[in-house]
Amino acid sequence: MTAQLLAGGPVAEAVLDDVRSRVEALAARGVTPGLGTILVGDDGASAGYVRKKHETCESVGFTSQHISVPADAPPAALDEAVATFNEDPAVDGYIIQHPVPSGFDFNAALFAMDPGKDADGLHPTNLGKLVLQEEGPVPCTPAGIQAIFVHYGIEVSGKHIVVIGRGPTLGRPLALLLTTKAPGANAAVTVVHSAVPDLADHTREADIVVAAVGIPGFVTPDMVKPGAVVVSGGLSWEGKKLLADVDESVGEVASWITPRLGGVGPTTVAMLLRNTVEAAERSLI
Repeated sequence: MTAQLLAGGPVAEAVLDDVRSRVEALAARGVTPGLGTILVGDDGASAGYVRKKHETCESVGFTSQHISVPADAPPAALDEAVATFNEDPAVDGYIIQHPVPSGFDFNAALFAMDPGKDADGLHPTNLGKLVLQEEGPVPCTPAGIQAIFVHYGIEVSGKHIVVIGRGPTLGRPLALLLTTKAPGANAAVTVVHSAVPDLADHTREADIVVAAVGIPGFVTPDMVKPGAVVVSGGLSWEGKKLLADVDESVGEVASWITPRLGGVGPTTVAMLLRNTVEAAERSLI
C-alpha cells in the first residue's frame, strides 16, 4: 500500500482565498486587517516561521508589525510587547511565537493578552470557548488539521482518533476540537503521550493517528493499523532539515499521510490569518 498525500498547500490556498475576499470587503469599509508577532530570542526556526507569517500577510493585503525581544532582556520586556499590541488599534490580532527562552513566562504573557486579539486561539478565554463550543478563534494547527480532513473527504465522525501528545498548543486543543459536533470532527478521541507504556497498542487500534510530540520519526510502520490515516502535527529541526514526527516509511502502511514538507505547516499559517481577519470583522460590530 502506498498512501495518498494530505498536502496542506491546496487547503491553505482555499482558506487564504476566503481571507482575501474578506479583506476586500473590509477595505470597502476603510479597514485593513493587521497582524502582530512577538519573537523572544533568536531561534532560527522560530524566526523563519515568523518571516513566513509576514510574507503571507503581504500576499492577502494585511498590514503586519513585529516586536523582537532579546533573549537576555528582562522578563518585563515581553510584558511590554504584549501591552503595546493590546493598545495598538492597527493590530487586530497577534501571536507570541512559541516556545520562549527560559526566564520568560509564556503562560503569563498569554494571560496578559487581550483575548479579542488572540490570533493563535490559545488564551484561556478562547480555549474555554472551544470547550463550550462557542464562537471564537481556534488554535491554528488543530484548525488546520481539521481543515485537511474536510478538504480531502476523510471521514472523521464516529472514528477512533489517537492523538500522541498533550501539549497546550496542539495535542490538548486538537483533542477538544475533534470531539465537537462539527464537520471534520465528532470523533472518539484518545490522547496518549511518550510516557504511556505500550503506546503502540493504542495507536494500532486507531482509524486516524495524529502525532504531536516533536520527536523525529516517532511514529513507525509497526505502530499503525494498515489503511489508517496518519498526520504529523509535530515538527523539529536537524540542522537545516525539517523533520516530521512520522517516519516516511509509514506511507507504505497508511492510506493517507501528510508529507514531510507542506503538510500542516501551510494550513497553520492560513488559520492564523483567518483568525485575524475574523478579529478585524468583530471590531466593526
